[in-house]
Amino acid sequence: MSARSAINKEIFTPHDERMLAAVQVRRRTKKKIPFLATGGQGDYTTFICLSVTNKKPTQVSITKVKQFEGSSSFVRRSQWAFDQLRQVNGIDPNRDCPEFDLTFENAFDQWVAGSSGDKCMFIQVLYNTCQRHSADRKPEFVNCQSKLLGGNSILHSAADSVSSAVQKASQALNERGERLGRVEEKTGDMMNSAQQFADTAHKLAMKHKC
Repeated sequence: MSARSAINKEIFTPHDERMLAAVQVRRRTKKKIPFLATGGQGDYTTFICLSVTNKKPTQVSITKVKQFEGSSSFVRRSQWAFDQLRQVNGIDPNRDCPEFDLTFENAFDQWVAGSSGDKCMFIQVLYNTCQRHSADRKPEFVNCQSKLLGGNSILHSAADSVSSAVQKASQALNERGERLGRVEEKTGDMMNSAQQFADTAHKLAMKHKC
């Protein structure tokens, strides 16, 4: 089971929610920790998750989920209602990059995603969800590539890639079927020729025998 599937099963399904997207991240700048802070739980992996409730009216949340080193389970940390999100900063509108910032009413985080593709997919789902569910005060999307804010371009690209692969596979199978058909036809002709030769030989043998 993938980490995203496990997060959805452990964190969101028990609360009658479903996860729409998740991106693994690390902080771009180290978080300041008080000098006297003790009792840390060690290294961990962080995911930023977007989820919706199954019941109406739909409630959208952004949740920080952590998995601590040595543990197979996930822990829900900070969570914000969607209307607390103020700004999504894609950092560079001219190129793919893994960095992005999220600004909430009471928090500001600078993140680096595992890859630029993971970040782009997350921001696009975030933007589309905002257009669907955020009624009054929508968050501001700045420094984001136009392809992320113009519909389902990434999703369509993925679908197109899959469709192209299926078409190529289908074409290859058809061509293989045609080749097999030609082989079978030639084999049938050879069998007919062999049978005719055998019949002729048999008739000649019977004639000379008589």
